[in-house]
Amino acid sequence: MCGIVGAVAQSNVVPILLEGLRRLEYRGYDSAGLVVVHDGKLERIRSTGRVVELTGKSTNTQGLIGIAHTRWATHGIPSERNAHPHISKNQIAVVHNGIIENYEELRSLLAANGYEFTSDTDTEVIGHLIHSHYVQGKKLLEATQAALAELVGAYAIGVIAADDPDRLVCARRGSPLLLGVGDSGLFIASDVSALLPVTRQVVYLEEGDVVELGRSGYRIYDAAGKKVDRVVQTSELSNESVQLGEYRHYMQKEIHEQPQALANTLESVCNSQSLVPGIFGAEAAATFADIDSILILACGTSFHAGLVARFWLEEIAGVRCNVEVASEYRYRTSVPNPKSLVVVISQSGETADTQAALNHAKLLGHSHTLAICNVPESALVRLCKLRMLTRAGPEIGVASTKAFTTQLAALFLLTLVLAKQRGRLTEQQELQHLNELRHLPSATQMVLELEPQIAVLAEKFANKQHALFLGRGLHYPIALEGALKLKEISYIHAEAYPAGELKHGPLALVDQYMPVISVAPNDALLEKLKSNLQEVRARGGELYVFADANTHIREVDGVHIMQMPEHAGYLSPILHTIPLQLLAYYVALQKGTDVDKPRNLAKSVTVE
Repeated sequence: MCGIVGAVAQSNVVPILLEGLRRLEYRGYDSAGLVVVHDGKLERIRSTGRVVELTGKSTNTQGLIGIAHTRWATHGIPSERNAHPHISKNQIAVVHNGIIENYEELRSLLAANGYEFTSDTDTEVIGHLIHSHYVQGKKLLEATQAALAELVGAYAIGVIAADDPDRLVCARRGSPLLLGVGDSGLFIASDVSALLPVTRQVVYLEEGDVVELGRSGYRIYDAAGKKVDRVVQTSELSNESVQLGEYRHYMQKEIHEQPQALANTLESVCNSQSLVPGIFGAEAAATFADIDSILILACGTSFHAGLVARFWLEEIAGVRCNVEVASEYRYRTSVPNPKSLVVVISQSGETADTQAALNHAKLLGHSHTLAICNVPESALVRLCKLRMLTRAGPEIGVASTKAFTTQLAALFLLTLVLAKQRGRLTEQQELQHLNELRHLPSATQMVLELEPQIAVLAEKFANKQHALFLGRGLHYPIALEGALKLKEISYIHAEAYPAGELKHGPLALVDQYMPVISVAPNDALLEKLKSNLQEVRARGGELYVFADANTHIREVDGVHIMQMPEHAGYLSPILHTIPLQLLAYYVALQKGTDVDKPRNLAKSVTVE
């Protein structure tokens, strides 16, 4: 979840490191630090809090080689002593993303050999372990490879030595890391966005790769220690795509980017008159013909997307679907079905829990795999036979918005392709769904026009501490997502329930101080939902209803109606998501919280 940047360049690397950290701050912002080699010594600067504070302390620091880090705490509280980089014996400096599972055992062994520990982190053992091999006469690359052989866990690391000012070594296993090849030097980073100011030429490192970067070039070694070549790719990201522009926050920007993100995701089918399995990969048609069920593995917001998809897949495609929280799936005894298609969903494609769940499913005999992901070069995409890229573009705000709605669009496409292949979709129905998908970006833009009204509505939440979200059927997962967004960025305690479950317990919480937010599409469950809303009003609860046209829910005292456009049928969950995102955003503004970087969270969860 932390961010790493490193550079070997022809001029001072400190500005490059700081700008890279600023762009990676969404990955963690408890503390930050950098170290450079200058005049044969390691010069380290660290600070708690944001990268801007580190920048203020680094004005007199310079060097032609360095590594830097922004942290999301796992081992040890956020503090300067726990901030990376960590240094061993004033000779070896290391930055690390991931978790070393055997660090306590290594720490005891190293302490017994005279190494002093000055932090509470697991990372410090890496530096000392590399140093223990380095002082035996091994070169930095060899010492790092020897140390890595003793580590158990996940890592992306960058390493430099005080007496070797022309060499940077990096490695990855279970955490993302890439190499940047520029005209002015060589670079490493956790995410390509950090390197856009200096290069768009990148090498996506494979699992177990170790790289030696020097003045004259770089060498890559695989997990077995064999020298290998990796393809240099030109990143499709532009520097402008990760800039804030006219918006107040990245979250607001990304909410407004949803019409274009959906259009980009759907481009391959919206310019066609029919749906083909090939949009999921060359082997998709044969794979889909061989499956009898779906297993969806995901975390957080992506899990909510999977819950929506279950309704679609079972009702439209007639395919049995199970949705599992990825972080729980591999820790229970399940009954594997080799005929299931395992669908993993992740914005980053580097989510550690989802990767581990996928690998567990494979060990159980699941060979049919599909990744729905926003990052084409990510680990999940490489691990799966089939893929669907959501093409949402960079998502910087920690609270996911456009990644979620594009995941839903991809899952709806999967549903339609499976339905067609099973003979459950007539030609007329196929054309109707394609027309609805073509209209989706415009329909999304219409919902965004509700923003001023939602901003006013949010003022009523300024002093609230709790909120209850309700939805039924296909829209219950949207209520879950709305509650998650509100708690993530406004710190209001929010829960979501199927509206029919009110009378089975949650109704005890309802009074005049508990706002109840309801998703009210004009669908088959509308009348049932109206009865549930009456249960709230009868107990003095205040209702905030996001209602489609012609739902005939009247705005009266204690009932606030936000009028949505016409009902969008099966695509309604995508449209109803957007006002809940805006509500969370404007409530957070009322609360004065940090919208893009909420406390205790980070964007890319690359640790279990």
